Amino acid sequence: MYVYQKENADKKIMNAQGRYFGGVPIGIILFGVAGYTLPPGSVENATSFKYPVHYKAIPAASIPNVVQPEPHPEVLAQLIEAGKEMELQGCRAIIGACGYFGNYLTMVRKELKVPCFFSSLMQLPMILNSIPENKKVGVICANGNVLPKSNVLKNCGVHDLSRLVIKGGGGSDVPEMTNEILIDSGGYNPKQLERDVVACALQMVEEEPEIAAFMLECTLYPPCSYAVQEAVRMPVYDFITLIDWVQSAVVHRPFFGYI
Repeated sequence: MYVYQKENADKKIMNAQGRYFGGVPIGIILFGVAGYTLPPGSVENATSFKYPVHYKAIPAASIPNVVQPEPHPEVLAQLIEAGKEMELQGCRAIIGACGYFGNYLTMVRKELKVPCFFSSLMQLPMILNSIPENKKVGVICANGNVLPKSNVLKNCGVHDLSRLVIKGGGGSDVPEMTNEILIDSGGYNPKQLERDVVACALQMVEEEPEIAAFMLECTLYPPCSYAVQEAVRMPVYDFITLIDWVQSAVVHRPFFGYI
């Protein structure tokens, strides 16, 4: 039962067998091998959040296994296993810390009791419904070549790609992503990534003036969101906007004040 406790209840409370901690509503499933640094603002860095999060890495999840058009069977099995473990520990929602985990969304959610948010791109239908029909959303992703070939966008509720302008790593759009992160080099320059993402966004707006909002797909892109917004002067959504929204829904708090 979800209860916001202002003080400890004056009654016996039974613990679920196998549960060894509490108070963590958001579970985040990570890559098992992260060949890159994890700066503040990234989903993988706990200081990015104003509330507790529970992390679990799964060995099969890597850039080669996940950032590809087709689901990987071992990744699927481990996502389900990790999700069930997080449920047991009291997580009220499960996040997949890669937009391309969206390939697995329809399969994993059948196995879990709590809601699954396996891609930042799940925000796209809401964003598209918030802007005029003749406007578009600029999507900057980890790999712009793979995303349209996968089922990620379909699984996230986007069936018409004509209102999306997609760019990303895998080419020259975001060099730091292509040359450092996607090859698991062991690290990257966060400020250079920010410069690359901002340059990509500005180029997209110049080429497609109909863009009215941006969606930054990758878990490493939220640290760039402020700079992108300063440059393009429009709404910018990312993985942190998704997780903050989810947390606000699964952990409501009473209002205090006076009339």
